[in-house]
Amino acid sequence: MGMHKSAHIVWDWNGTLFHDNDAIIGATNAAFAELGLAPITMEEYRALYCVPVPKFYERLLGRLPTEAEWELMDGVFHRHYTEQRGRCRLTAGAAELLAGWRTAGHSQSLLSMYGHEELVPLVRGFGIEAQFLRVDGRTGPSGGSKAAHMVRHLAALGTGVEPARTVVIGDAADDAVAAREVGARSVLYTGGSHSRDSLEAVGVPVVDTLAEAVQEARRIAA
Repeated sequence: MGMHKSAHIVWDWNGTLFHDNDAIIGATNAAFAELGLAPITMEEYRALYCVPVPKFYERLLGRLPTEAEWELMDGVFHRHYTEQRGRCRLTAGAAELLAGWRTAGHSQSLLSMYGHEELVPLVRGFGIEAQFLRVDGRTGPSGGSKAAHMVRHLAALGTGVEPARTVVIGDAADDAVAAREVGARSVLYTGGSHSRDSLEAVGVPVVDTLAEAVQEARRIAA
Protein backbone atom coordinates (compact mmCIF):
# COMPACT_ATOMS: atom_id res chain seq x y z
CA MET A 1 0.00 0.00 0.00
CA GLY A 2 1.25 3.50 -0.81
CA MET A 3 3.43 2.52 -3.80
CA HIS A 4 0.68 3.45 -6.26
CA LYS A 5 -1.27 6.67 -6.45
CA SER A 6 -4.57 5.57 -5.00
CA ALA A 7 -6.98 7.88 -3.22
CA HIS A 8 -5.55 8.98 0.11
CA ILE A 9 -7.16 10.39 3.27
CA VAL A 10 -5.29 12.46 5.83
CA TRP A 11 -7.32 12.13 9.01
CA ASP A 12 -7.45 14.61 11.85
CA TRP A 13 -7.47 13.18 15.37
CA ASN A 14 -9.02 15.41 18.07
CA GLY A 15 -12.72 15.92 17.44
CA THR A 16 -12.63 13.75 14.33
CA LEU A 17 -11.45 10.17 14.85
CA PHE A 18 -11.15 10.76 18.61
CA HIS A 19 -14.41 11.96 20.21
CA ASP A 20 -12.90 14.06 22.97
CA ASN A 21 -15.33 16.98 23.18
CA ASP A 22 -15.96 16.48 26.90
CA ALA A 23 -12.23 16.53 27.67
CA ILE A 24 -11.71 19.59 25.47
CA ILE A 25 -14.43 21.68 27.11
CA GLY A 26 -13.41 20.57 30.61
CA ALA A 27 -9.78 21.48 30.00
CA THR A 28 -10.73 24.76 28.32
CA ASN A 29 -12.83 25.85 31.28
CA ALA A 30 -10.03 24.91 33.68
CA ALA A 31 -7.71 27.16 31.66
CA PHE A 32 -10.28 29.97 31.66
CA ALA A 33 -10.57 29.78 35.44
CA GLU A 34 -6.89 30.72 35.74
CA LEU A 35 -7.72 34.16 34.33
CA GLY A 36 -11.06 34.50 36.09
CA LEU A 37 -13.10 33.85 32.95
CA ALA A 38 -16.53 32.30 33.31
CA PRO A 39 -16.95 28.75 31.96
CA ILE A 40 -18.47 28.30 28.52
CA THR A 41 -20.69 25.61 27.05
CA MET A 42 -19.71 23.30 24.20
CA GLU A 43 -22.06 25.24 21.91
CA GLU A 44 -20.30 28.51 22.78
CA TYR A 45 -16.92 26.89 22.28
CA ARG A 46 -17.89 25.58 18.85
CA ALA A 47 -19.17 29.01 17.81
CA LEU A 48 -16.04 30.88 18.94
CA TYR A 49 -13.11 28.47 18.51
CA CYS A 50 -10.46 29.40 15.94
CA VAL A 51 -6.79 28.91 15.13
CA PRO A 52 -4.31 30.22 16.16
CA VAL A 53 -5.66 29.47 19.62
CA PRO A 54 -4.61 32.80 21.21
CA LYS A 55 -7.13 34.45 18.85
CA PHE A 56 -9.81 32.23 20.40
CA TYR A 57 -8.88 33.56 23.82
CA GLU A 58 -8.92 37.10 22.42
CA ARG A 59 -12.59 36.64 21.49
CA LEU A 60 -13.35 35.95 25.15
CA LEU A 61 -10.90 38.33 26.84
CA GLY A 62 -11.42 41.23 24.44
CA ARG A 63 -7.64 41.26 23.94
CA LEU A 64 -4.86 38.86 23.10
CA PRO A 65 -3.50 37.10 26.19
CA THR A 66 -0.01 38.11 27.25
CA GLU A 67 2.77 35.61 26.71
CA ALA A 68 2.69 34.72 30.40
CA GLU A 69 -1.10 34.28 30.34
CA TRP A 70 -0.92 32.10 27.24
CA GLU A 71 1.76 29.86 28.73
CA LEU A 72 -0.26 29.50 31.94
CA MET A 73 -3.53 28.71 30.15
CA ASP A 74 -1.87 26.36 27.68
CA GLY A 75 -0.17 24.44 30.47
CA VAL A 76 -3.38 24.15 32.51
CA PHE A 77 -5.32 23.07 29.43
CA HIS A 78 -2.94 20.25 28.56
CA ARG A 79 -2.70 19.03 32.15
CA HIS A 80 -6.47 18.80 32.53
CA TYR A 81 -6.93 17.36 29.05
CA THR A 82 -4.48 14.55 29.80
CA GLU A 83 -6.38 13.76 33.00
CA GLN A 84 -9.74 13.63 31.21
CA ARG A 85 -8.93 12.03 27.85
CA GLY A 86 -8.95 8.52 29.34
CA ARG A 87 -12.75 8.64 29.45
CA CYS A 88 -12.99 9.42 25.74
CA ARG A 89 -13.34 6.92 22.90
CA LEU A 90 -13.07 6.75 19.13
CA THR A 91 -15.93 8.35 17.24
CA ALA A 92 -18.67 5.79 16.57
CA GLY A 93 -17.85 3.70 13.50
CA ALA A 94 -14.34 5.15 13.07
CA ALA A 95 -12.43 1.87 13.36
CA GLU A 96 -14.69 0.18 10.82
CA LEU A 97 -14.35 3.08 8.36
CA LEU A 98 -10.57 3.00 8.63
CA ALA A 99 -10.50 -0.74 7.97
CA GLY A 100 -12.94 -0.44 5.08
CA TRP A 101 -10.98 2.32 3.34
CA ARG A 102 -7.77 0.31 3.58
CA THR A 103 -9.44 -2.92 2.44
CA ALA A 104 -10.75 -1.06 -0.61
CA GLY A 105 -7.13 -0.51 -1.66
CA HIS A 106 -6.78 3.12 -0.65
CA SER A 107 -4.25 4.63 1.73
CA GLN A 108 -4.60 6.89 4.75
CA SER A 109 -2.52 8.70 7.31
CA LEU A 110 -3.06 10.67 10.49
CA LEU A 111 -1.93 14.23 11.19
CA SER A 112 -2.81 15.90 14.47
CA MET A 113 -1.90 19.08 16.28
CA TYR A 114 -1.80 17.02 19.48
CA GLY A 115 1.78 16.49 20.68
CA HIS A 116 3.48 13.65 18.80
CA GLU A 117 4.90 11.90 21.85
CA GLU A 118 1.44 11.66 23.42
CA LEU A 119 -0.46 11.00 20.21
CA VAL A 120 1.35 7.86 19.05
CA PRO A 121 0.75 5.69 22.15
CA LEU A 122 -2.85 6.92 22.31
CA VAL A 123 -3.52 5.83 18.71
CA ARG A 124 -1.68 2.56 19.35
CA GLY A 125 -3.82 1.91 22.42
CA PHE A 126 -6.96 1.92 20.27
CA GLY A 127 -5.46 -0.76 18.00
CA ILE A 128 -5.68 1.31 14.81
CA GLU A 129 -2.06 2.36 14.21
CA ALA A 130 -1.57 -0.29 11.50
CA GLN A 131 -4.31 1.29 9.38
CA PHE A 132 -2.12 4.33 8.65
CA LEU A 133 0.90 4.82 6.42
CA ARG A 134 2.10 7.40 8.91
CA VAL A 135 1.00 8.94 12.23
CA ASP A 136 2.29 12.45 12.92
CA GLY A 137 1.53 14.70 15.85
CA ARG A 138 2.60 18.27 16.49
CA THR A 139 6.22 19.04 17.12
CA GLY A 140 7.12 22.45 18.53
CA PRO A 141 4.87 24.97 20.29
CA SER A 142 1.12 24.44 20.50
CA GLY A 143 -1.60 26.79 19.32
CA GLY A 144 -0.64 27.36 15.70
CA SER A 145 -1.93 26.31 12.29
CA LYS A 146 -1.67 22.83 10.79
CA ALA A 147 -0.57 24.08 7.35
CA ALA A 148 3.22 23.81 7.79
CA HIS A 149 2.79 20.42 9.47
CA MET A 150 0.71 19.24 6.51
CA VAL A 151 3.47 20.19 4.07
CA ARG A 152 5.97 18.08 6.02
CA HIS A 153 3.48 15.24 6.45
CA LEU A 154 2.75 14.85 2.75
CA ALA A 155 6.43 15.18 1.87
CA ALA A 156 7.21 12.34 4.29
CA LEU A 157 4.56 10.13 2.67
CA GLY A 158 6.52 10.19 -0.57
CA THR A 159 5.58 9.96 -4.22
CA GLY A 160 2.99 7.23 -3.69
CA VAL A 161 0.53 9.84 -2.41
CA GLU A 162 -0.65 12.39 -4.95
CA PRO A 163 -1.98 15.69 -3.48
CA ALA A 164 -4.66 15.92 -6.18
CA ARG A 165 -6.12 12.59 -4.97
CA THR A 166 -5.71 13.41 -1.28
CA VAL A 167 -8.59 14.46 0.96
CA VAL A 168 -8.14 15.89 4.44
CA ILE A 169 -10.96 14.98 6.85
CA GLY A 170 -11.14 17.14 9.96
CA ASP A 171 -13.43 19.11 12.23
CA ALA A 172 -11.87 22.57 11.96
CA ALA A 173 -11.60 25.32 9.37
CA ASP A 174 -7.83 25.06 9.77
CA ASP A 175 -7.94 21.53 8.29
CA ALA A 176 -9.24 23.04 5.05
CA VAL A 177 -6.53 25.71 5.14
CA ALA A 178 -3.88 23.00 5.58
CA ALA A 179 -5.34 20.99 2.69
CA ARG A 180 -5.20 23.97 0.35
CA GLU A 181 -1.56 24.54 1.34
CA VAL A 182 -0.58 21.22 -0.26
CA GLY A 183 -3.05 21.16 -3.16
CA ALA A 184 -5.37 18.64 -1.52
CA ARG A 185 -9.14 18.74 -1.01
CA SER A 186 -10.98 18.62 2.30
CA VAL A 187 -14.20 17.49 3.96
CA LEU A 188 -15.20 19.00 7.30
CA TYR A 189 -17.07 17.10 10.01
CA THR A 190 -19.52 18.82 12.36
CA GLY A 191 -18.97 16.55 15.38
CA GLY A 192 -15.93 18.34 16.77
CA SER A 193 -14.66 21.82 17.54
CA HIS A 194 -16.59 24.00 15.05
CA SER A 195 -20.25 24.76 14.51
CA ARG A 196 -21.82 23.89 11.16
CA ASP A 197 -22.21 27.58 10.33
CA SER A 198 -18.51 28.29 10.81
CA LEU A 199 -17.52 25.23 8.76
CA GLU A 200 -19.88 26.03 5.90
CA ALA A 201 -18.32 29.49 5.65
CA VAL A 202 -15.08 27.80 4.51
CA GLY A 203 -16.65 26.69 1.23
CA VAL A 204 -15.81 22.98 1.27
CA PRO A 205 -18.11 19.95 1.79
CA VAL A 206 -19.49 19.73 5.35
CA VAL A 207 -20.94 16.49 6.74
CA ASP A 208 -22.48 15.28 9.99
CA THR A 209 -20.94 11.79 10.16
CA LEU A 210 -17.58 10.22 9.40
CA ALA A 211 -19.31 7.74 7.10
CA GLU A 212 -20.53 10.69 5.00
CA ALA A 213 -17.02 12.15 5.10
CA VAL A 214 -15.50 8.96 3.67
CA GLN A 215 -18.21 8.77 1.01
CA GLU A 216 -17.49 12.36 -0.01
CA ALA A 217 -13.73 11.70 0.02
CA ARG A 218 -14.25 8.74 -2.30
CA ARG A 219 -16.24 10.94 -4.68
CA ILE A 220 -13.87 13.88 -4.87
CA ALA A 221 -10.67 11.81 -5.01
CA ALA A 222 -11.95 9.59 -7.82
